[in-house]
Amino acid sequence: MLIRQIFMGILGVSFGFIVSGGVFTVLISVGLIPRFAGKMHIAKHVFILEESVVLGTIFGNFFSIFSDYGKIGEWVLSHKIFGEMHTEAVWNAAGNILLILFGVFSGIFVGCLALAIAEMLNTIPIFSRRIGFRHGLGIAILSVALGKLAGSLVYFTQAVYLTGG
Repeated sequence: MLIRQIFMGILGVSFGFIVSGGVFTVLISVGLIPRFAGKMHIAKHVFILEESVVLGTIFGNFFSIFSDYGKIGEWVLSHKIFGEMHTEAVWNAAGNILLILFGVFSGIFVGCLALAIAEMLNTIPIFSRRIGFRHGLGIAILSVALGKLAGSLVYFTQAVYLTGG
């Protein structure tokens, strides 16, 4: 039984390295991090951006697997950090603000990654030439983004994720 657990642990770590190597290969091949550094005019700090992506991935995976260590809210609520009356309200407000910030930054990252991959594959210029699309490409991309935003808002505000339909 112990040998099986050790074997499964080794396999899990190995497969994790393979998957993370693939993810970072995609990020490197599309040049997303250097492009961010160039757009923000901080090219001399590109190493910090790359390390931030790696550390964010590591921490995200850690708290995804070992979720017991990420239950800060339970500790704050049980110890009444902000006083007997205000702890729950303050914690809910702080949680909502952090959730909104996380959603905005995640959306920006995923959108930039999708556009970087599309640009790398030259899909946008090829698509626009094939259908004879000369003007308004920016409006079309903005329309797609706004459509995804509207779909996400409906999905989360109507709790579609709970029912699946």
